[in-house]
Amino acid sequence: MNVLGEVIHPVDNPFSKEKADLGRKLFFDKRLSRDSTISCASCHIPQYAFTDRKMFSNGVGGGQTERNASTLLNSAYLKTVMFDAHLQSLELQVIVPIQEHVEMDMNMVDLIRRLRLIPEYQNAAKSIFNREFDAFVLTRSISAFERTLISTNSRFDQFYYTNNSSVLTKDEKEGWKIFTDKLYCTKCHPAPYFTNYTAENNGLYYEYGKDQGRFRIHGDTNDIGRFKVPTLRNIELTYPYMHDGSIPTIEEVIKHYAKGGKGHYNQSDIIQPFELSDKEIKQLKAFLFSLTDTSYMIDFH
Repeated sequence: MNVLGEVIHPVDNPFSKEKADLGRKLFFDKRLSRDSTISCASCHIPQYAFTDRKMFSNGVGGGQTERNASTLLNSAYLKTVMFDAHLQSLELQVIVPIQEHVEMDMNMVDLIRRLRLIPEYQNAAKSIFNREFDAFVLTRSISAFERTLISTNSRFDQFYYTNNSSVLTKDEKEGWKIFTDKLYCTKCHPAPYFTNYTAENNGLYYEYGKDQGRFRIHGDTNDIGRFKVPTLRNIELTYPYMHDGSIPTIEEVIKHYAKGGKGHYNQSDIIQPFELSDKEIKQLKAFLFSLTDTSYMIDFH
């Protein structure tokens, strides 16, 4: 069951199983990093919904990222990539961590030279793409693999899209009502994607300090504190939360929003204070955890 619809592949990167298989091998290959200690999978671990459950990810030589690792599940449906919501494709995103000094810290020219010496990769490039292994092959293969990472068979999906009312508990159903009817959650996290894909300021801080979000892309002060709204799918697995991993639990996330944010001048008008009882918080959490779907793991044991 895929309630998100058909995956649309780019014109310049049509899907093939062979291409995705090559991308999978590259995704798990630590030779993509300068000192061969870090792979894509080091920060995007399958059993953690392709996150790493750290505030910030670890790169080569003790480097550390500035932001929390986002899930790659259902990334095929992203309209833009990265927390700044500025890259237009997964193909472009692949390049970022490879060249980023605090992540994989690999010069692309040196990397291509290294990978061309691996017969498996060079032969696959010629077979699949009819060309030498190069940056085009690298980015198209990994992004093709990432588009196969689909997670849309949660218990909530079974409840909501197949009318199987027995699959959710009473508290989970009440939590869904709180999410949709009592609070403003669906304005940023509507079903079925549970994100609106836009960059918003959720009032996490009154002053944003070093990381000012989308502001760093265009220098527009209206973008200070704006980060792309993350999906809530598999949120049970993807803690800690927020762009900087600063909130460790769902309960604390709910409390942040209940207080109405910290009042930054760019804070979204959607963020308003609310009150929930302890029981309602438990019900809301129960609903959120019903969005967990690990059926994708059958391919990663």
